[in-house]
Amino acid sequence: MGSADRCLQFSRCYLATLFKDVQPSFVPSINFRQLTTAETRRNAHAATGDFPSKYNPKDVETGRYDWWMKHNCFSLVETPRVPFSILLPPPNVTGTLHLGHVLTTTVQDVFARWHRMSGRPVVWIPGMDHAGIATQVVVEKILWQNLKKSRHDIGRQRFCEEVALWKDEKKLKIKHQLKKIGASLDWSREFFTLDAKQSSAVVEAFIQLYNNGLIYRNEALVNWSCSLQTAISDIEVDHQLIEGRTKVIVPNCEEPVEFGVLHNFAYQICGTDEEIIVSTTRIETMLGDVAVAVHPEDPRYHHVIGKEVWHPFREEKIPVISDDFVDPEFGTGAVKITPAHDRTDYEVSRRHDLPVLKIISEDGKLNENCGKFAGIGRFNFRRMLVTELEKRNLLRSSSDHKMQVPFCSRSGDVVEFILKPQWYINCQEMAERAVLAVREGRLKIEPQSFERVWFTYLENIRDWCISRQLWWGHQIPLYKCQTMDNNSTWIAARNIEEAWKEAAAILRCGLKDMSVIQEEDVLDTWFSSALLPFSALGWPHQNEDMKTCYPLSIMVTGNDILFFWVARMVMLGERLTGQLPFKKIFLHGIICDAHGRKMSKSLGNVINPEHVSDGISLKDLQEEAHENFRAGLLSENELQKTLEGHKKLFPAGIPECGTDALRFSLLSQNIQNMSLNFDIATCHTNRLLCNKIWQACRYVRTFHESVWDSAKDDTLSSLSICDKWILSRLSVMIKAVNDAFKNQQLHLATSSLRSFIYTDFCDTYLETTKPLLKSPKSTSAQAACWTLMQCIETFLQTLCPFMPFLTEALHCHMQTGTQGQPLMLAPYPQEDQWMQWYNENIEKEFNKAISCVSAVRRIVSLCDIRGQRPKLYIETSSNKEQVTYEKLKDVVATLGDCASVTVGIAVPLKLHETYLKESLSPESSIFVILEKTQITEKMWLHINKKQKKLASELQKMQAVVSADGYKSKAALVVQEQHAEKIKDLESKLTTLQQIHRSLGSAADISPGSVSSQFILECSSSTYMDFVCYL
Repeated sequence: MGSADRCLQFSRCYLATLFKDVQPSFVPSINFRQLTTAETRRNAHAATGDFPSKYNPKDVETGRYDWWMKHNCFSLVETPRVPFSILLPPPNVTGTLHLGHVLTTTVQDVFARWHRMSGRPVVWIPGMDHAGIATQVVVEKILWQNLKKSRHDIGRQRFCEEVALWKDEKKLKIKHQLKKIGASLDWSREFFTLDAKQSSAVVEAFIQLYNNGLIYRNEALVNWSCSLQTAISDIEVDHQLIEGRTKVIVPNCEEPVEFGVLHNFAYQICGTDEEIIVSTTRIETMLGDVAVAVHPEDPRYHHVIGKEVWHPFREEKIPVISDDFVDPEFGTGAVKITPAHDRTDYEVSRRHDLPVLKIISEDGKLNENCGKFAGIGRFNFRRMLVTELEKRNLLRSSSDHKMQVPFCSRSGDVVEFILKPQWYINCQEMAERAVLAVREGRLKIEPQSFERVWFTYLENIRDWCISRQLWWGHQIPLYKCQTMDNNSTWIAARNIEEAWKEAAAILRCGLKDMSVIQEEDVLDTWFSSALLPFSALGWPHQNEDMKTCYPLSIMVTGNDILFFWVARMVMLGERLTGQLPFKKIFLHGIICDAHGRKMSKSLGNVINPEHVSDGISLKDLQEEAHENFRAGLLSENELQKTLEGHKKLFPAGIPECGTDALRFSLLSQNIQNMSLNFDIATCHTNRLLCNKIWQACRYVRTFHESVWDSAKDDTLSSLSICDKWILSRLSVMIKAVNDAFKNQQLHLATSSLRSFIYTDFCDTYLETTKPLLKSPKSTSAQAACWTLMQCIETFLQTLCPFMPFLTEALHCHMQTGTQGQPLMLAPYPQEDQWMQWYNENIEKEFNKAISCVSAVRRIVSLCDIRGQRPKLYIETSSNKEQVTYEKLKDVVATLGDCASVTVGIAVPLKLHETYLKESLSPESSIFVILEKTQITEKMWLHINKKQKKLASELQKMQAVVSADGYKSKAALVVQEQHAEKIKDLESKLTTLQQIHRSLGSAADISPGSVSSQFILECSSSTYMDFVCYL
């Protein structure tokens, strides 16, 4: 079976299923005309309507997702193959999707579509997270904004009802956004982390862990938000670097609070006239000091270790201890120990058996242990304490100091460390098993560089605080059961009735003789999220989904939640199900703006993905910001930053780019880098690529209708070298894209697609067909038409996972495949089906023509003679190359826009002809012949302009390398790059100066009177190494 016959057999999507079953000995009996008929085209026209002249993203995208849903494209197809199962990281119901969500969703969608088109069943599970603290904070702000009431004013039940209403509204919005992105999710499996099934799984998991002794209650330091009145997780703490004295607005403080100050104050050593000067950045916690610590090897303090100092406010003695944690270089080298409000100090107190004295209450005010200062806000007390120390002559100095200040990301409040009874999960054993899974290769992490981070975190893991003092969330299924004589126990139960029965048996009393009260705290949101790989499939029930879809095939998410979510999924998954929850972790980087800054409200550089898809004016951007401020979603400071950011980043608004361009742009970078810079300009460039594809398809369909009816059954035997070359390039692209998918290197896939579509197909092959298709009845036109259709159909299928809306629309307009069948259900092009077309020799030959065309275009561009169609001579001393160039001279003429192309051993130049020469190889050169009228002042001015630009660039580079400290500060690799750049600029400038002098002389001669032979010889390897003769 010949390659042409085989490709004919597979030339349509609805016949592509034959790829897998066809035998080499089978010769198909298919009439070329049968593949599409006038009647088929008329039916298709009626179904698809006219082919618009311009690409319009909104027209292409509108209604497309509903059409996929109608055709049941996203549901699991029953096959014997193991499904590709993935879970969408559930967005929080706190607002709308940001670009980070869009990146994760797009990566998963591309994988899902590729597997689905490759014949593997796909289970992609959507859902949303209740996001306990984040959602509660937002609704509390809105409640106060609208009614001037707190949650305590309306009560727990009413407040949770208000949150539920907010949740329903946001769920609809997020679902709309996911559909707009094109996420091919199986919506029949949608979950919400507070729905009945998820709540049941959470309770079951908690009970199992508690009954196995892994959940315990303990008093320990927690991250406490005084304004929210709850413990918060590490991910909700933003550590901001304060360089020196800086005033910061803090919630519930009347005046800005100053940070970045190091205070030195004195403690009197008991029984002596000596004092020890202590350094601290948190002087307001002095009332909770229980010791002073120094380094054991610090000679300044050897004589005071073991002595006691006098606390001037509590009027009691506290010890001077030695501990290795003290940095002798910090301040005076002596520090205060306040175990109740500092993590490090708390550990020190446990090592040295020191008391723990709480002085700050949950509302951020000093408590009863502070005597006359009780009830004063912690930061107000700071100012009072400094004054009091000055009065007592104990303050020695205050100076600027760089420090990290922990802020609550939800409220903006300064995080306080408070000792409080909480519920914890013992993670030690589970963490060890998670480490072992990666070391043994049972769990893979991509990129592999994160394996070291994984080990470091899990080998030093702290127990997980899972209780939160909130109302919105899973109320902890623990019940405190207490008898009349104060015997008590905690029972983990599914409901209060179950708790009564268990408690009665344990406490040996009647039901009437004890009280049973459920714990008011709710579980950390990450607890329910950590169960999702199996709870979303129906666990704890062992149903069919758990048998076929668990463990998940892969977990795709951002590298910023590797520990907060991914590690916990692994730990709880293996503990509760006996299996790892997935086989591979695929981490992508964090989205930053075009300047590499992390997107945040405080910087005002957050980009709404819908604005990229649909476009928006600056006026509407700013109006939207004001609406978010009025709704309580932005603070006044964040509003101002946002307005300033909009003016700076988008002075003309954001242009409409479309969803496909947004998706393609996000995947055009290596998404496994630590961060990804997102630039609207890149999106707009990819929107132009979409338009180029659109116009290419319109061109092909136009000629397809005029050529196809004239086609003969033996058309494929007439394929030209151009036809075979593009089919070879198509096969290379298909292999590269499939390899990229297998290796999860999506940026290599997008690069291969762009290179083939933009350069190989549109800019090269399609241009070569234009002269041919003017004669529709010729065999060359029919072969070109067939080849064009093959390329269009195949690259649309290959591009489909990346640009689903555009490719589906063009699939309909091109009338390929079974009428009405979605392209996303068509078979994905495979390497083994197309490598029969790969031809290395043809590619080498055709590349010679491409090199020739590139040289012509360089010369034409340099001399600014576009559109003047010069004559071209190709001179070669190689018989082999002469044959190649002779065979491809029409291609060179078409692509190089030459009036004529002559190939020979020696070029027959006339005495007074002016030409520009460039070497293609040691054996071959081209001669671009210039008419005398083409050597004009305009050409001279054009080259003069280039010369000035190069001179300016050279001057800037020389200023950089001659700057003070350049040699010592710039990295060696950077210096080498700069040196190479300067060398290149100097070479180009020298060349252009030579041309400038020559053309300057020519410009003095009136057009038509040039009699001197003017030769410009070029070498592509050194840009344009011209030698000029007059």
